[in-house]
Amino acid sequence: QVQLVESGGGLVQAGGSLRLSCAASGTTAGSHVMGWYRQAPGKQRELVASITSGGTTSYAESVKGRFTISRDNAKNTVYLQMNSLKPEDTAVYYCNRVLLTLSWGQGTQVTVSS
Repeated sequence: QVQLVESGGGLVQAGGSLRLSCAASGTTAGSHVMGWYRQAPGKQRELVASITSGGTTSYAESVKGRFTISRDNAKNTVYLQMNSLKPEDTAVYYCNRVLLTLSWGQGTQVTVSS
């Protein structure tokens, strides 16, 4: 069965960095557009970054220039490098296929303090 496991979150000060990882088990992610999403308390889940099988990336305006999405198809893993973090980035971060989503994983908590 396909599972998505996010990791790498934590508590950091504003201006700090984190690197999130998303491991896909039971299948390969290389043939799908993959994305990172986040959901803050009381808010809807939003797509913050995506990457195609060919490596083309896109970002929400709120994170452009600060976040970088990448993938290692051989390892079935998608990454999100987050730099210059702001308190507004505080949320639970999830990964998933952008088209025909899989069941959501548990996500990983990112908390940015002032």
